Amino acid sequence: MPREVFGKGFIFLQRAELLSFEEILRFARVATQAGVRKIRLTGGEPLLRHGIERLIEKLATLQDCDGKPLEIAMTTNGSLLLAKAKGLKDAGLTRLTVSLDALDDAVFRRMSDSDLSVSRVLAGIEAAKTAGLAPVKVNTVVKRGANEDQILPLVRHFRHSGVILRFIEFMDVGTTNGWRLDDVVPAGEIVSQINAEFPLRTVDPAYRGEVAERWAFVDGAGEIGVVASVTQAFCGDCNRLRLSTDGKLYTCLFAGSGTDFREMLRSGEGDERLLQCLGDLWQRRTDRYSQDRQEATTPSVRKIEMSYIGG
Repeated sequence: MPREVFGKGFIFLQRAELLSFEEILRFARVATQAGVRKIRLTGGEPLLRHGIERLIEKLATLQDCDGKPLEIAMTTNGSLLLAKAKGLKDAGLTRLTVSLDALDDAVFRRMSDSDLSVSRVLAGIEAAKTAGLAPVKVNTVVKRGANEDQILPLVRHFRHSGVILRFIEFMDVGTTNGWRLDDVVPAGEIVSQINAEFPLRTVDPAYRGEVAERWAFVDGAGEIGVVASVTQAFCGDCNRLRLSTDGKLYTCLFAGSGTDFREMLRSGEGDERLLQCLGDLWQRRTDRYSQDRQEATTPSVRKIEMSYIGG
């Protein structure tokens, strides 16, 4: 969240504008009837939401349409993880992803524009592993000229640790991150660099719609993933919806507008009506931003920021 945009004068959402835990739970329950099997809490930074453990407890009681427990996941920057990891596990969190763009403190702080130390994030990852949130995944966004020299140090650090390291191409999410195509380090280049030091073999996707291409170390030291949404668009297999904290539903990470479900949740609409609207929205979606970008046909539009819609 660039300081020049989100500075002291920026007006953030009032609490009454945010969905309550009860409203989130109700929407999630309806979504399971439509086929949702996994819920990810993201941000912004989800651990800043007061009482997030109570929300996880509520979501963990839900079942999918086959009567199986939902997978409840979270993506966090790790700043509060050391103190909260056990509580998250006890509440019912089943999967955890931590964002970490470098092992070098100077590079990390420059990338995150924060005073957070790498050691604090690493301590949080260890706490999550100890709590039983395994395997922990670590997401690294790679930007040309910023942190591509951190790829191998990160690989060396997390090999044999049980942590799954995933490298993500720098994406043009929103309009404030100064994205340029020249700043993208292609996934193929990342894999080649790692493979030159630590031979890799391909691993089949765990499920349809998995965004990361998986690679295992030939010597059995674990695996990595690469998310190539810029150079290898996967719009055709996308199976994700994103519900913002103020109740707007988006069918694409690069969307410019969403559908207001908060109004429906608060105006007395029944669950059947919510389910119908959700189904209609999904059936008529035409999102293919990454493919259009690849084909140089993407119009210049203002997009929702990742800090608002999540990853």
